[in-house]
Amino acid sequence: MAANDPIEAVYGVHAVRALLLRDPRRVRRVLLQRGRQDARAQEIERLARAAGCALERVEAERLSQRLGAVVHQGVAAEVLALTPWGEDALIEAVTAATAGSAPGARGDPLVLALDGVQDPHNLGACLRTADACGALAVIVPRDRAAPLNATARKAAAGAAESTPVAIVTNLARTLRLLKDAGLWIVGAGLEATQRAQDVDLTGPRVLVLGAEGSGLRELTKRHCDWLVRLPSFGAVESLNVSVATGMLLYEAVRQRAAVIA
Repeated sequence: MAANDPIEAVYGVHAVRALLLRDPRRVRRVLLQRGRQDARAQEIERLARAAGCALERVEAERLSQRLGAVVHQGVAAEVLALTPWGEDALIEAVTAATAGSAPGARGDPLVLALDGVQDPHNLGACLRTADACGALAVIVPRDRAAPLNATARKAAAGAAESTPVAIVTNLARTLRLLKDAGLWIVGAGLEATQRAQDVDLTGPRVLVLGAEGSGLRELTKRHCDWLVRLPSFGAVESLNVSVATGMLLYEAVRQRAAVIA
């Protein structure tokens, strides 16, 4: 690591463990709360030492001073910031996956796009589900959206280290480029007349979900090939975006599994 490399804090047992397992070269230092000797803390210590990472036992107050008022679980790491994908890297990965030449290609690419999600906890939860469902990447706009910060990484429980995040300047333009690359765009909206289960989600697809409360922007809707709604039988009109994301991603997984079977 160079002296001027950007360093960020990652906290929480799952997030730090994922880093030590998947990309230990990025870890500059691991901080463990003094006195914590449970099995998970011991595993973190063992992984850090095996990777040759600096490890320091510190008081809980120092962790709080370093991280702020967060639930850090007595575990944190100072890591080299991961450079997110840009638009070019995203299109290159999608093109390779569509051609079947991507390392570890999972068949037809499934991409998640979040249109202005503001809460980093929701961003992290969406990342976690996207990882579980085999999404190729998660797209977020550069402006007016939650950053991929330590809070999002903790909520992602390690998924932020395995599922690439593409940060784009213009989401509408990115959706057009993905269309040109052969992907179809499926947006979720309360006003949609088609049900998610009635739309084909088995091919190369981008699933687009909107911000908490306001949903998809009009410009984003205009780039969708389908607008779908999720089942809802209660009095609440809308779902939390991370819950809706999980429902739509798993509908895609269900359809794809049925095709394979």
